[in-house]
Amino acid sequence: MSEAAKLQKDAMRMLKLTSRTFYIPIKLLKPTLKDTVGSAYLCMRAIDEMEDHETLNKETKSYLLRETSNLLANNFDEEAYQRLVKPYQDDLPEVTLRLGDWIKVCPTEIVDKVKESTSIMAKGMADWVEKDWHIQTKEDLDDYTYYVAGLVGVMLSDIWNWYDGTETDRELAIGYGRGLQAVNILRNQHEDDERGVQFIPDGWTRDDVFAYATKNLSLADEYMKSIDNRNILLFCKIPLALAHKTLKAMRNGKEKMSRQEVESTVDSILNE
Repeated sequence: MSEAAKLQKDAMRMLKLTSRTFYIPIKLLKPTLKDTVGSAYLCMRAIDEMEDHETLNKETKSYLLRETSNLLANNFDEEAYQRLVKPYQDDLPEVTLRLGDWIKVCPTEIVDKVKESTSIMAKGMADWVEKDWHIQTKEDLDDYTYYVAGLVGVMLSDIWNWYDGTETDRELAIGYGRGLQAVNILRNQHEDDERGVQFIPDGWTRDDVFAYATKNLSLADEYMKSIDNRNILLFCKIPLALAHKTLKAMRNGKEKMSRQEVESTVDSILNE
C-alpha cells in the first residue's frame, strides 16, 4: 500500500473515531470528494479540539488557535506546527497533532481553499475563546455560529463548485451550518451550563433557540434545492435529516434521537 493510500485509510479511521454524524455521509462520497471533504472535516476538527479542550487555559487555547491560523494562512509549515504543539502533545488529541497529515490527504487543486477556511475559523474561535464565549445578543450568536459552523457550509459550497460546477447560495450554506450548530447548542445546553459556558443570548428562552434553529434549518432545506449531483445531495441530506429529527425529539422532551432512530433515518435516505 502506498503512503498516500495509508494516509487516506488513516483519515477514514480518524473520521470514524471523531464524528458519528459525518462519518457515514463522508464514507458514501466518491473518492475525490471523500478525500476532500474528509480532509476538510479533520482539519476543522483539529482546531475545534483546541477550542473545546477541557483543561487548557484560555490563554493557551487562544495562542494555539492564532498561531495555527497564521500557519494555515501561509504555506503551512509542518515542522513549525509540530514545534507549536509539542509542549501540549500530552494534552491534545491525535486528530489535532496530525493536522499536517489531514492537509496532505486533500487534492492539491482545492487544498488552499480548505486551509484558508480553516485559518479563518481558527481566528474566529480564538476571538470567542478570549470573550469566554459570552454571547449576549443575536448578533453575537450569528457571529459565533458563523465561525464554528456557517463557514463549513461556505467551504463545502466552494468544494462542490470546484468538483463539478455546482452553484449554491452562500447565505443558505451559512444557514445550513448555523442550523446544525443551533441543534448542538440545544442538545448540549445542560453540559455547557455545568462548565460555565453560555451560548444563548441574554434574555432568550429555550424556545427562542428552537426558533433560531428552525429558521436556519429552513434555509438549509432551501440550500438543498440547488444541488443536482446525487452524491453531493446524499451527503447533505443525512446530517440535515438528523438535525431536523433531533430537534423534533427534543421538542418532545427527549435528550436526543436513539441509535435505532438514527440508523433508520440514514437507511431511509439511502433507499430513496
